[in-house]
Amino acid sequence: MPNPLTRKLELFGELPAEDRRLLDAVATGRRSVPAKTSIIQEGDAPSDVHLVLSGFACRSKVLANGRRQIFAYLVPGDFCDLHIFILKAMDHSIETLSPCEMVAIPRARVLELTGRPAIARALLWSNLVDEATLREWLVNLGQRDAVQRIAHLFCELHLRLASVGLVRDGEFSLPISQSELGDTMGLSTVHVNRALQSLRRQSLIGLESHVLTIPDIDRLRKFGDFNPNYLHLEGGKTDRSPTGGVRPG
Repeated sequence: MPNPLTRKLELFGELPAEDRRLLDAVATGRRSVPAKTSIIQEGDAPSDVHLVLSGFACRSKVLANGRRQIFAYLVPGDFCDLHIFILKAMDHSIETLSPCEMVAIPRARVLELTGRPAIARALLWSNLVDEATLREWLVNLGQRDAVQRIAHLFCELHLRLASVGLVRDGEFSLPISQSELGDTMGLSTVHVNRALQSLRRQSLIGLESHVLTIPDIDRLRKFGDFNPNYLHLEGGKTDRSPTGGVRPG
């Protein structure tokens, strides 16, 4: 089975065998990182790019009063900091939410990846999806109620994890605490608990021992006003029409 990075990038277009071998080589040398570990702190100027191979990590900022806003989840196949070479210093922090397996990729290796046209194109699509996801999170926080916000997030995670083969029969690991959900959704822990109970009462989800079960994903998507178009899971794929023209996939 391809590593999660290859599986993710192939959503955006077929990769030549040589590119797949390169991605496999990049994904070696993994190390285990405990939960609640800082990978990069705001203000750092790191030299390596980090790739998540298992577990959950996040992007966040902490205010002077200690309050935290999580504004992105990083799941298997995601780069934490692909563009660090452009920035003089990080403008946010990255930390693990669960035990993770990660790979630190040196600058030279990253430049080798971006020198491969098919990989570079897939990475560009991936970056555009990250930007679209952030826009959708802003809409989610600003325009949906507490229960819808969480339902929408669960739909997104379901699709993102399914795309790299990590959903089985509507179930996937969700190693996130209610406090962390609150830091993500702009809600108190009490409000998160109430929202989860509401989703359970409506039989929209099951959540036990950090395993989320979604019995009917279409029903949860309708409830959470979830449209997957911003994830662009067909990426840059194209297919040929009978007349020879190119049609977006």
